[in-house]
Amino acid sequence: MKTTVITAMMMLGVAAACLASEAVKTWKFDNARPGVLAEGFYAAAGQWKVKPDATAPSKPNVLAQMAKSSDDTFNLALVAGTSYRDVDLTVKMRAIGGTKEQGGGLVWRAKDARNYYVACYNPLESKYRLYKVLNNGRIELARTGIMPISGWHILRIVMVGNHIECYCDGNKYLDIRDSTYTEAGRIGLWTKADAQTFFDDLAVTVP
Repeated sequence: MKTTVITAMMMLGVAAACLASEAVKTWKFDNARPGVLAEGFYAAAGQWKVKPDATAPSKPNVLAQMAKSSDDTFNLALVAGTSYRDVDLTVKMRAIGGTKEQGGGLVWRAKDARNYYVACYNPLESKYRLYKVLNNGRIELARTGIMPISGWHILRIVMVGNHIECYCDGNKYLDIRDSTYTEAGRIGLWTKADAQTFFDDLAVTVP
């Protein structure tokens, strides 16, 4: 009897470990082929490709947005096959270029390439903003200032139900509620106009 109980507990422990590993999905780009878009992503706009970067949080590669697009272009790369409603979403980001726009951010609950939530940090303006994009038009939901710091930043979004929390480098900056998009959708990465940006370690957890 004792042996049976121990065996059952061990099996439960293995099952729990499997569930935990399945609950977190991470894209590190380190085994991806440089010069092309990472497998599993599709670019709705912009020029997205894997690049080596010696400063990458997980070496050797990052996913880079390199296009210098027009002022009204949202450079968007979505992750095919993803479908999340409640998310704890993070990415590491480094702005490397842009005279009109810089930085970028995270996309979630995307119905398609024209309808989604996006939270983005722009080091050029020292602003962190949350938008809903409706038919490719942005509607600002919240914004705040952030002291400009060079190098890599960690952006994090937590959304449960209609409650959205936006973090940068471990600090919560925005906290609002919105019910525009209530269904599960794709996740992705985003920049605007001529913002050239490196991304690494995109990760999603179901809260």
